Formats: sequence, C-alpha cells, structure tokens
Amino acid sequence: MVLGGGGAAGNAWVIGIVAGLAEAGVDLAEAADLVIGTSSGATAAAQVRSGIAPAELLASVLSAPVRPGGQNRQAPPAFAMEAAFERIRAIGAAATSAADLQRAMGAFGLESDSKFPPDGGRRRAIVASRLPRAEWPEKPMVVVAVNAHTGELVAFDRNSGVELADAVTASTAMPGLGATHSIDGTHYINGGVRSTDNADLAAGYANVVVLSPFGGRSGPAPEGQFEGLRRSPEWGTDLTSQVEALRRQGSRVEVITPDADSVVAMGTNQMDLATRIPAARAGFAQGRREAARLTFD
Repeated sequence: MVLGGGGAAGNAWVIGIVAGLAEAGVDLAEAADLVIGTSSGATAAAQVRSGIAPAELLASVLSAPVRPGGQNRQAPPAFAMEAAFERIRAIGAAATSAADLQRAMGAFGLESDSKFPPDGGRRRAIVASRLPRAEWPEKPMVVVAVNAHTGELVAFDRNSGVELADAVTASTAMPGLGATHSIDGTHYINGGVRSTDNADLAAGYANVVVLSPFGGRSGPAPEGQFEGLRRSPEWGTDLTSQVEALRRQGSRVEVITPDADSVVAMGTNQMDLATRIPAARAGFAQGRREAARLTFD
C-alpha cells in the first residue's frame, strides 16, 4: 500500500479511505505486506500500521477540535508561503532532470534554515504527538525523505537506526516553509520533492494499491503549491509513469485518487486544518464505494 502526500487534508482523506475500505470488508492496513508513506502519507503510514483499527483512526480525526477560523496556526504566514511557492516554481522550471530538481530543492531547504530560529525540537514533538506509537511497527513500513545535501532518496525503515518520529519529521520537512530536519548531522527534506507518492518503491510486489491525494488532479490546488511541483514523464517521477512501470514489471496496480466529492471536501489549501473532518468523511464514503474493485487473488 502506497500512501502519497497531501497535507492535512490529504492525511485525513487517506485515513477516511482506509476506514471506508475496511468497513466494506477490505482491510488494507491488515493485509498489506508493506506500507510506503511520503510526506503526510508518512504520518498516515505510521497511523495505519499502529495496530489501531481503521474505524478508531477515523473517529480520532472526526473528534479532533477545529481551531477558530479553521486555520493551521503552525503554518507560515500567507506572504511567506507565497514566496516559498514562487521559489519552488522557479526551481521546477529550471530543473533539467529529477536529480537536478532534488539537489536544488535540498539547497533551497538548507539556504532557508537560517530564516527559521532553532525550535528546540518543537516540530519533532508536534509530529511525534500525531503518531499513535513511538516505535516502528513490526510489519514492514517505509518512510520516504530526501537528503538535502545530495538530493538522494532515503527510504527509512525500522532497520535504519532512526527513530520513527525523526523519519516522519524528515519526510514532512517542506523546503522554504520550515527548517530541514537534522538526524545525526545530516539534513533531510520532504520525500515529496522526489515524487508525491514514490510508488516505484513498491516494485516486486504482485499487488499494489496507491492512495494518492493529489495524483489525479491538476486543480483546484493552487498552482505552485508543493504537490504541484513540476514532474516530468521522462524522469519517471510522476505517478502515471511509476504505475505504468510497475505494471510492465507484472504488478497489478490499483490507484485511488479523490473523487469529485472528496476534491470539494479537501478544498484548495491542503494545509488548512478545517479541511480534515470533511476530507475524512468524503474519503470514508469514497472508500466504501472503491472496495468492489480491490479484490485480489
């Protein structure tokens, strides 16, 4: 099971989908031999691999209080976000290869670190508070990040010698909107810099299910937001190319992206905490409908 990135809305939608599928008799959290999570999908991966029933995970999302005005007060101010998105657009436009883009985004993250005062581990603590368990799950799980110094993909798992909270914090460190995450002196940025979903890491598995909050839409997510970072089919980093490659290798791949109701529920600002409850509800309803096509031998 591959869980793609998509901010607060995407995380809630993924939990809704997983719970809806389970309600309809398809418990992917239990059946999956491997769960791969990127960005907010890394948080979702830790949640669905925690051993907590999908219905309970959904109930937790639906019962969470919404802050006045619905805005995520941890997010940077709007002007800072727009400046970061503008820089991301420029990096994407200038990149000549996936490796070039990843290195440039890593350099942008490292350059931006000086703008963010040391938080004494506050961001890591916030990430850790969202994880149902502090320890890596027994069942295989991979959390995807990018080395900010080299631009190379890093696939953390329980054998990496890295704590789960650090791996997820690294996978969710968004260049220009927060500091890179340092682990033993190496800095990491969001795994979505390489690919929103990183579905190609599921190579070799007979059956692959991809839950991609932003894989099937070109809008209405505002142009230039992180999930809109330029992908190129010849680079193999877009979801379509990765799915085609898996199928050529013999995998059966099913991709679930937000339907019309879920797109409306997720809104145009995936970082807005007010989207979580409607996105989770829409995902749950969609998951119940999607279960019929997820019958594997």
